[in-house]
Amino acid sequence: MTWSMATYQLGDAVGVAGLREDGTLVAPPDLKRWTTTLEVLEDWAHAEPILRTIDVQDAPVVDYDILLAPLRWPRKVICAGVNYRRHIREMGGEIPTNGWKPFFFLKPPTTTVIGPTDAITVHSPETARYDWEAELAVVIGIGGREISCEDALGHVAGYCVANDVTARGHHKRDAVPADAFVYDWFASKSIDGSLPLGPGITPAFQIPDPQDLRLRLWVNDELQQDESTSDMICTVAELISAASTLVTLEPGDVISTGTPSGVGAGRGLYLVDGDVVRTTIDGLGTLENPVIDPSGRTP
Repeated sequence: MTWSMATYQLGDAVGVAGLREDGTLVAPPDLKRWTTTLEVLEDWAHAEPILRTIDVQDAPVVDYDILLAPLRWPRKVICAGVNYRRHIREMGGEIPTNGWKPFFFLKPPTTTVIGPTDAITVHSPETARYDWEAELAVVIGIGGREISCEDALGHVAGYCVANDVTARGHHKRDAVPADAFVYDWFASKSIDGSLPLGPGITPAFQIPDPQDLRLRLWVNDELQQDESTSDMICTVAELISAASTLVTLEPGDVISTGTPSGVGAGRGLYLVDGDVVRTTIDGLGTLENPVIDPSGRTP
């Protein structure tokens, strides 16, 4: 049975439990030695063989009020851009030739990450133009620098579902001193609450091939994205290796691996108050996030 490490809240208490694929939250005794998922990740070399033996089928059921982001405060959130072939085509680009180096940007980890059912808050949606981006998120368990592609997957603790919400309207500036300053990745990607993550961290040993996973995203039950991770230009292993040449990867880092085709920008579709975004990856679970405009305006 597939399961993931989830972070839950019951009253004022926050804990770690196993989330079964049927949606039941359980407390295997061996999981109680860690109080947060970050502790598990920092102890990954010791934790991984223990997690392989955990019995989630007969473990006691846990009551909870809400599931939080499984990793509430990642050390770093590194995002890959333009990493799916069909997405590049829908955005009017050309697929890179051999030798392409991955393109990365950062999201502030403590303010962008939200839970699997938390609301996506949109401010001035008509001008900000909030878009959806279903993504496979990789959670690092063994840190390192200059990691080879051959060794890269050995550094992965697990995988999550992510939605890299993007404010397309903030991405390009009209008045800049030079062409190099036209694109504002910070303004478009770093908005508070712009990375729903979860529902849990599925241990990597349960995922035989991260390049054979199906991603789907619906807005108000209308399917928008439906693609396999096999359409990635750079594989998960290649992304990990490339990122590790730029920064030291640490336990608790999250690498979001890019989005497939089906984003709203190519069709002039954007999120508004009252929308519900459902994002799923087969074997990893589902996020379901309502969209709220705090101004109270209706579309």
